[in-house]
Amino acid sequence: MKKLLPKKLLDLYHLLFAYAGAALYRFPSRHLFVVAITGTKGKSTTSELVRAILTEAGHKVALASTIRFAIGDESEPNKFKMTMPGRAYLQRFLRKALDAGCTHAVIEMTSEGARQFRHKAIDLDALIFTNLQPEHLESHGSLEAYAAAKLSLATHLEESPKRPRYVVANLDDAYGQAFLDAEVEVHAPFSLADADPYTVDDTSVRFLFKKGELFTAPLPGLFSLKNILAALALGDALRIPRQTMQRALEHVRPIAGRAERVSRGQKFAVIVDYAHTPDSLRALFETYRLPNAGRRLICIMGSTGGGRDQWKRPEMGKIADELCDVIILANEDPYDEDPKDIVDAIAAGITKHKPFIILDRRTAIHEALREATEGDVVLITGKGTDPYIMGPGGSKQQWSDKVVAEEELDKLLHKKPAVR
Repeated sequence: MKKLLPKKLLDLYHLLFAYAGAALYRFPSRHLFVVAITGTKGKSTTSELVRAILTEAGHKVALASTIRFAIGDESEPNKFKMTMPGRAYLQRFLRKALDAGCTHAVIEMTSEGARQFRHKAIDLDALIFTNLQPEHLESHGSLEAYAAAKLSLATHLEESPKRPRYVVANLDDAYGQAFLDAEVEVHAPFSLADADPYTVDDTSVRFLFKKGELFTAPLPGLFSLKNILAALALGDALRIPRQTMQRALEHVRPIAGRAERVSRGQKFAVIVDYAHTPDSLRALFETYRLPNAGRRLICIMGSTGGGRDQWKRPEMGKIADELCDVIILANEDPYDEDPKDIVDAIAAGITKHKPFIILDRRTAIHEALREATEGDVVLITGKGTDPYIMGPGGSKQQWSDKVVAEEELDKLLHKKPAVR
């Protein structure tokens, strides 16, 4: 029904729903310190890091992200297949958080959510911008329109009645300064220069923050360091003691579906990650392509969303061709597009290797694990914690890359399957 409505009427529908939901739940964001996090990559990890720092500082924190919804220590997975659910879900969530005694809320906000006004009537205290890369161009029409949707969240922060308001933005990104131009009280830029000198590997990061304290975190790669700097920039702006933030990062838990290790006693590494853009795939592959490590990288990849961002498919294949040793192309979320057409478009960018095309994702994971030998790294990319494989006509198959990897490892290692 909604698809038949003219855009102006559809926009009005979404806007009215946003304000009606806020009124129904008595504008809960007015009584919480609300941190919004936006960007193409790193939102979920940064959200978890901000939550960890605020919790270590003694606050009870609610979290709404692509991965999960958490209120204090209570958590449930996000099964909506969207970061910002509609129909007043976020307002209801914030009311529950407030009633449970939360003082702070951390919310991932997306360009699609902004286009549908799902951020409206959520009064912000702070906004973090991580980065901006081409994505969702088929929906927004152009990179400029996509960037404008992200930047509308900075305007939303400017319109917030709260004081002071904080904007945190990545100065290493071409769009970072545009966010920092927001007319708010506190501007907190961050950059990789804030971590100099630093070391990163496939299990941890270690750096001096602003030439001062030594920070360590059990998270892999340069991409994790960038997300950490975003969280620290907000913590610094909020005057959270550095020692508090050090403790929070030292004990941060692995983040589900984000360079998450799967271990069943095998002698090779298995990593589940959400990477689904050329830039994020390159960052992931380079993290595990350690010099002189003598390891092979075995990757499983598809292309997020049939009908979406078709431009990136051969580019993703080219990056895998450059950095991986074994490439398996598998079904991911075809929607109404032929899965074979999707993987063929990725294969068009692969010239040095002969990719294996195994559309059935479970079989693809099994074969990747069977191929791996001691010291290798199997990278299962594209879905992270996504709970479904989306097929034609709105069909969906319940799914978990991590669970399937565990089950297939158990078969290979002749273990009894875990009781679930």
